[in-house]
Amino acid sequence: MPLYEPSSRREIHHRVIDMRAYLRDDGLYDVEAHLIDRKPFPFQRPSSPDPIPAGQALHDLWIRMTVDKDYVVQEIAAASDVTPWSLCKQAEDTLSVLVGERIARGWSAKVKERLRGAASCTHLMEMLIPMGTTALQGIRGLNPERVRTIGADGTPTKIDSCFAYGRQREVVKLLWPEHHRPPEGS
Repeated sequence: MPLYEPSSRREIHHRVIDMRAYLRDDGLYDVEAHLIDRKPFPFQRPSSPDPIPAGQALHDLWIRMTVDKDYVVQEIAAASDVTPWSLCKQAEDTLSVLVGERIARGWSAKVKERLRGAASCTHLMEMLIPMGTTALQGIRGLNPERVRTIGADGTPTKIDSCFAYGRQREVVKLLWPEHHRPPEGS
């Protein structure tokens, strides 16, 4: 493990989220996410008289989001294989409020605005945020020239979009020297 040696501890929860992007034969893209939560000990749910055995899923949730080449959501499907309450499965249909929305700057806020609280399942909502990033990375990986997109103001859209692409950093100096600004105080 590349992190420093931790203090003495014991595992109390294990969440796995797996996300994949696919190019479909019809030219659209599917992004799929699968979330599984487990406890390493028997866990008592309020919805059941019997505890869930150690290692068995507390949540087992799936989402498939279909987007077009412009990152516009065409369809969303969810499946809740394991949930704490049978009622939770009804939240699958709430994700459809994002059909027609574009994955772009503000995607996280849009997802939270439409699906937070009692509007949907918290776990499904949380999965949709990094699914947007997975879609962008998957589709852009097929079209690397899109990384060099220029905005309306003539500035590459990647500038200031993350730490590495910060206007004062070496990556910008290398790729777009005309837009590089030395760090303050240098």
